Amino acid sequence: MRSHQPGGTAAHGNLPLELDAFVGRGAELPGLARALDTARLVTVTGPGGIGKSRLAARVAGGCCALPDGVWRVELSVVRDPEFVDHAVVEALGLTDHTVRPPRESLLAHLAGRRLLLVLDGFEHLVDACAELVADLLGRIPGLAVLAVGRRPLSVAGEQVFALGPLGEDEAVELFGERAVRQGVTVGDDPHARELCRRLDGIPLAIELAAGRLGALSPEQLLERLDDRFRVLTGGGRDALPRHRTLRTAIGWSHELCTPEQRLLWSRLSVFAGQFDLEAAEYVCSGGGLHSDDVLDVLSALLAQSVVSRAETATGVRYRMLDTVRAYGAEWLEATGDAVRLRRRHRDWYVGLATWCELDWFSPRQNEVAARIEAELPNLRCALEYCLTEPDGAELGQHLAGSLWFCWVGCGRLSEGRHWLERSVDLEPGAEHARLKALWVLGYVAVLQGDTVPALAALQECRQEAERSGNPTAMAYAEHRTGCLALVSDDMPRAETLLRSSLARYQEIGELNSNVLMGQVELAMARAFLGDLPDAVRLCEDVRRVCEDHGERWARSYALYVLAYAAWSEGDPARARELLTDCLTCAHAFHDLLGSVLSLELLALVTVTQGDAAEAALLQGAAASLWPSVGLPLFGSAHYNAPHELCEATARQRLGDERYETCVRQGARLDRDAAVARALGRGGREAGLEALRAPRGPVRHPTAASKTQQPAASPTRKGGETAG
Repeated sequence: MRSHQPGGTAAHGNLPLELDAFVGRGAELPGLARALDTARLVTVTGPGGIGKSRLAARVAGGCCALPDGVWRVELSVVRDPEFVDHAVVEALGLTDHTVRPPRESLLAHLAGRRLLLVLDGFEHLVDACAELVADLLGRIPGLAVLAVGRRPLSVAGEQVFALGPLGEDEAVELFGERAVRQGVTVGDDPHARELCRRLDGIPLAIELAAGRLGALSPEQLLERLDDRFRVLTGGGRDALPRHRTLRTAIGWSHELCTPEQRLLWSRLSVFAGQFDLEAAEYVCSGGGLHSDDVLDVLSALLAQSVVSRAETATGVRYRMLDTVRAYGAEWLEATGDAVRLRRRHRDWYVGLATWCELDWFSPRQNEVAARIEAELPNLRCALEYCLTEPDGAELGQHLAGSLWFCWVGCGRLSEGRHWLERSVDLEPGAEHARLKALWVLGYVAVLQGDTVPALAALQECRQEAERSGNPTAMAYAEHRTGCLALVSDDMPRAETLLRSSLARYQEIGELNSNVLMGQVELAMARAFLGDLPDAVRLCEDVRRVCEDHGERWARSYALYVLAYAAWSEGDPARARELLTDCLTCAHAFHDLLGSVLSLELLALVTVTQGDAAEAALLQGAAASLWPSVGLPLFGSAHYNAPHELCEATARQRLGDERYETCVRQGARLDRDAAVARALGRGGREAGLEALRAPRGPVRHPTAASKTQQPAASPTRKGGETAG
């Protein structure tokens, strides 16, 4: 996501849209900026709550000179060291459909770029992060890294920037600023100054204390803090004094909470990253805390700065700082209630994924995509719990399979492959859940171009479905085997399998995005076999059903086929209109395959309309994206034919030298820039309007008078119910 600097100046990268009110650090700000000027790796260290992340974000936000921007990776929510590379790939906005390791994707993307990577909250993943940083810095000369954690990375060339507490005046200023939020003015109260001294100038401890000003005066706070410090040391004998002070301050804030507030604090620690009210009410209620009371107790924790609140694209969400969450987790373990809470957390997110899968085939598809993206840290936590618990195989397989639309439709094939392979390797749970995980695994592998594992998973799924008499899994296994034949240029086999699977879907009453994609794939096979009228008929049928249900993702692929038909019939303007709509939708879903296919066909339309230089540029942009998708155009002669025609025409008009120059220019565009360039030629507003308001059908002379029912059932059954 593109971000803005504080004050509204546009900036590259994914820093937070706005920083919290920044108080103090008058000496540290320029000092850290100077360190970044002289070293390629700077690590800001210090105890939790000292303000490392806030300082790093402020300094990084001023790095406007870097042509490729500043990118922040939040690692506090990553639990598995294997996911460190994935987290960086995700933060950079990369989509890689291939089977290559994420490290290779990173290296390919970063080659030749100049940017700053901010790794925040790495201390529990220090070995994996150190290895990654050393590798990237050694191979990417234009890369600089600003690491933020409680200890150094110990990588060669690292410059450590140890962050200490606020000075006394700065601490009092912070306390006063936070007091205003509680409706209290403290001024130069000597008790406030002494309180800040006793809290060692640690920003988090000061904010927690200020959160109490709604009920207590600075003098009362100081009295209670003095009592607490006398009886608590905290942290263990080997802990640094400031760690002990912070732990004591958090413990003191915890002691001042009511029993209900302490209970909710401990239970909220099961969430990874952000959460919403509904999740908190379900997961944290019971056993002394009614769900109707969660909001009031949560509001009290907000007022005390234990929990923070944020407005996001998916609504109001909450989170706790890692230090505060860790303290709550210790209390949760001490209560003996941790297992129950983790199971409730798992159950909520299994339910959420199930609901989102059903709602994917609806007008809320865009909302589902945004919701799933926001919930990924918690979904990963739930998956990990399922796949490591002795009785979790069935739920793990169900959850990994239910998220097929996230893996496939929202550009997360590599991550999906990871979870799916882990789930099917477990001892079989319910046959239904395992079969679903198998066909989804096969589908993901097909799109990654990994033929042998794809075929193995789909054959196992089909054989087990036949043995157990599961017609739904049979249909999905046959469908995805047909998809594999399609991208392998075996059109007769693709048509046979796809028609058979569509008949099976109709027989069992299945209609959803997967079924409609099967019909689009059949249309592609028919087009490649030379029957454009039938391809148009099939895709107009898909388009009509999608518009009836508000479905956008499968519709975009139908538009791709219709655009090819319009170009073939000599109507490049109509083809561009359809492709603008298609590309806008695919890019919004982070569907890299749909985006790059649209760019390829837009290049052909562009050269047909007489702009060979722009066509070559679009081909260069597409070529730079294909390595993240897989084998360019699947290595398929059928999919490659429009590309070859475009290239031959453009070379003839431009000459080889100018053609290659234009291609190189396009290859320098990143995905966002390439899409913006392509949409700009058709009118970006036109593209957005196309997404909002679908246009009329493509008319084919020999197929205009006939419309048929979808190959799937007319019952309009929603949701993916495959075994």
